[in-house]
Amino acid sequence: MQSFPPFDHAAVLVVGDVMLDRYWHGSTSRISPEAPVPVVRVTRTEDRPGGAANVALNIAALGASALLVGVTGQDEAAAALAEQLHSVGVQTDFQQLAGQPTIVKLRAMSRQQQLLRMDFEERFDVDAAALLQQVKERLDKVKVLVLSDYGKGSLVNHQELIQAARAKGVAVLADPKGTDFSIYRGATLL
Repeated sequence: MQSFPPFDHAAVLVVGDVMLDRYWHGSTSRISPEAPVPVVRVTRTEDRPGGAANVALNIAALGASALLVGVTGQDEAAAALAEQLHSVGVQTDFQQLAGQPTIVKLRAMSRQQQLLRMDFEERFDVDAAALLQQVKERLDKVKVLVLSDYGKGSLVNHQELIQAARAKGVAVLADPKGTDFSIYRGATLL
């Protein structure tokens, strides 16, 4: 039988697009008189860390030390994310932007079926230099840097982040959503 390596010795810094996955669950028993769509009577709501926050959550679930740097708004969704992540031991350092919403993916669910997804997002006007500094301040404490890039605008200086990590001997894992892989040149693993 193969066993997992001791993840509790690993310290991982995740940098990227932070999201909140929100689910509204309920029953459907009729069609709306306003349009041919089901009416969901919401009886339960659920929030889950998404995007880069989900990556950090999974790392913590394996027993590794997880740090998360990302961009959010100054809103209820950012607070909900931080609370959930802190409750499982993920350390967060969010660049919070006033007047911009935290990315939220809202799903209406009924009978284990997703009926609708609504995305609340705007491309972030991120301070790339500040984000790079946040990362540099944590590189001495980690063994791995994960770039969790969903193309939402948090990561705009890929090469600077990769070079900073490589200069400290930190492995870089890139998880890209796009198709331009050249921006991850120098990463340990794509």
